[in-house]
Amino acid sequence: MHRRDMLIGTGALLGACATGARMSAETKPLVIAHRGASGERPEHTLAAYRLAIAQGADFIEPDLVLTKDGHLVCRHENEISGTTDVAHRREFASRRTKKTVDWDEVEGWFTEDFTLAELKTLRCRERLPQLRPANTAFDGQEAIPTFDEVCALAKAECVGVYPETKHPTHFEKRGQSFDDVLLDTLARHGWRDASAPVFIQSFETGNLKRLRARTSLRLIQLCAAQGMPFDHLPTGMGLTYADMLRGDGMKRIAAYADGVGPEKSLIVPRDAEGRSITPTDLVDRAHAAGLKVHPWTFRAENHFLPLERRSAGTPAVRGDLLGELRQFYALGVDGVFVDFPAVAVAARQPG
Repeated sequence: MHRRDMLIGTGALLGACATGARMSAETKPLVIAHRGASGERPEHTLAAYRLAIAQGADFIEPDLVLTKDGHLVCRHENEISGTTDVAHRREFASRRTKKTVDWDEVEGWFTEDFTLAELKTLRCRERLPQLRPANTAFDGQEAIPTFDEVCALAKAECVGVYPETKHPTHFEKRGQSFDDVLLDTLARHGWRDASAPVFIQSFETGNLKRLRARTSLRLIQLCAAQGMPFDHLPTGMGLTYADMLRGDGMKRIAAYADGVGPEKSLIVPRDAEGRSITPTDLVDRAHAAGLKVHPWTFRAENHFLPLERRSAGTPAVRGDLLGELRQFYALGVDGVFVDFPAVAVAARQPG
């Protein structure tokens, strides 16, 4: 399926797609397929990205980690036992180890200990089988995609890419940096500046600031409801995400980024029982600073929804995601990270 319009929210024509179609900006909010259509296929697989594109997503989101030989591959974490069959591969049993990744001690198998060729022998599996048992039917069918493969797919289908650099400080301590390989990969696909259908996101700040000095590609500062960027503590900055967003914080973010990606509870908080309460003014304050707002993550299962939007049944039963998305659209967000792109596309329609 080839998209005829690229909805990136800038209003500028962005050049020809591989199909000859023009990419333009007409509609918002953007539908950003979180790890692909990860509600219906194992995340970060080409199958999940293809389904997201077929469902009308404007961007597909690959989380990026590095291999031992310096390639970018698409995994939510560098520890891969939860999303691949590596734990069942006897030839890699000796690779199991413990590492400190940012704040946490983690045990398992890590992408930086494997070459790309070795990782390509693994097969992907559903990360949340207890909530998405139907997705396990696709276990074992897909290899780990490279970022280059995802970019090629996106360009062929006239959608954008929205990569996240995962644990950049962790990799930098190993002598590996995302900066060159990320920018070089995007440049190979003709994406070099702010006119490209690209956003680069990170929970850290240092790598975004380095990238801003090198590129006009659009950058997004991710913010969680709790905690701080990992690179703030070692540098003595000590700023939490809450600190970054209050007062003149939005203006400081705007000095190096084009938008914020807040955890959705920073926009619509919940009470102790899980019900939505009065929205905050985050969207208005971000817009006043010239920042786009792309909250995360919208999922259909009861487990993830506010109490008033849950259906009867177990945590795995799907509730009123459509209603939640329409609430956020009405608050003026510029895009949403969603596991079910078809629902987010439908929510843009009246009624």
